[in-house]
Amino acid sequence: MIAKIGRGSNLYGALAYNQQKVDKQKGKILYSNKMIETADAKYSVAQLAQSFAPYLAANRRTEKHTLHISLNPDPKDDVSDEKFRKMAERYMREMGFSEQPYVVFKHTDIERRHIHIVTVCVDEQGKKISDKFEKMRSMKICRDLESDYGLRPATDCKHIENEKIMRPVHYAADDLKNQITAVLRHLPDIYSFQSLGEYNALLSLFKITCDKIEGELQGRMRSGLLYFPLNEIGEKAGRPLKASRLGTKAGLEALNRHFSKSRLEMKDSPVRKQLQSSVSKALLSSHDEQSFKKLLAEIGINAVLRRNVNGRIYGATFVDHHSKSVWNGSRLAKELSANSLNEHWTDGNKKNIKNSALPQTKFSDQQNMDSFTQEQHHFFDFLNGNLEHNERLVMELGTLLPTMQDENFEELQFVRKNRKRTKRRK
Repeated sequence: MIAKIGRGSNLYGALAYNQQKVDKQKGKILYSNKMIETADAKYSVAQLAQSFAPYLAANRRTEKHTLHISLNPDPKDDVSDEKFRKMAERYMREMGFSEQPYVVFKHTDIERRHIHIVTVCVDEQGKKISDKFEKMRSMKICRDLESDYGLRPATDCKHIENEKIMRPVHYAADDLKNQITAVLRHLPDIYSFQSLGEYNALLSLFKITCDKIEGELQGRMRSGLLYFPLNEIGEKAGRPLKASRLGTKAGLEALNRHFSKSRLEMKDSPVRKQLQSSVSKALLSSHDEQSFKKLLAEIGINAVLRRNVNGRIYGATFVDHHSKSVWNGSRLAKELSANSLNEHWTDGNKKNIKNSALPQTKFSDQQNMDSFTQEQHHFFDFLNGNLEHNERLVMELGTLLPTMQDENFEELQFVRKNRKRTKRRK
């Protein structure tokens, strides 16, 4: 189990963030300590805040008086509400907050069930409760709770901390925003790509695409991105989401910086010739588009081909999961561009692939010939499976994607929206 402790000065915002989950039936109040009770056991944010008012009024000089704690068991742990209550009560007691008012919320809006605890770190006399060795004490309590309640130890988990197993996004799921945010947050940190087209090719593996939108707002030209989930056949499905709702890395400004950085990294990269050789050999060794994709998938390369309404290929991009880079076909070689590939398969017979450096060997020897210096990222472990073709391969197997950070972004966004509303009223 992982505990995350956040400190701030906005008690109302922390309570409102959790209470809105309850109001939307995506959470509930599990337990409270030294809180003013209501007749129907239902609360508004104002009613919850009343219990903390005397403590804040007595506060002497502690600026970050609000504690927002989350306790996150492993997704595979089956934790009942009663267990969550007991763990929350024990955690707060051993952290030194047994005499403080606090409220425990359980969130159910994502697959990973977890609890949030809101309290203040000043006592009734206004003195700050000590936070010495806070992280060390919190970790020890979590290890004890894991042992006593039979939870999976966080230190022994094969997955990285704060991560959960996820699949390519499903457009009909309730937590679509969380699914998309998790993907967008991490791909730019791992993969290099130089354009929006190459970015979209990578996103398509997770059943996501984005469109650039431009227009005039208040006399100034503005531009941004809209993200769409894709259905089983690669068509846009479900409602679009603005980049501003999906984290800072999803925006056009951040992506443009990433494009520039990637251009410098990929300009003289030896990966280009190596990938060109691999793709050309697959093209020579295959008899149609599906066998071409399958041969590449076997050595950790995804071929993403985009077609117009008439079925003509207008985009060809190759995602190399070993070098962690994405390449437009025309960047590799003229013979691997969308037009050349379209003619190659449309004419029914193979065109000559101009690459005199290619030895005439079987494609099955390819893996022995290529010397990848890096392993593919664990996000794409699904490439090691033997599936009929690329699309099934991506759809059926999952990956590890963090979600706790995404939830923090959602909370920060909620606070920002409230601040904007306050400013408008003024």
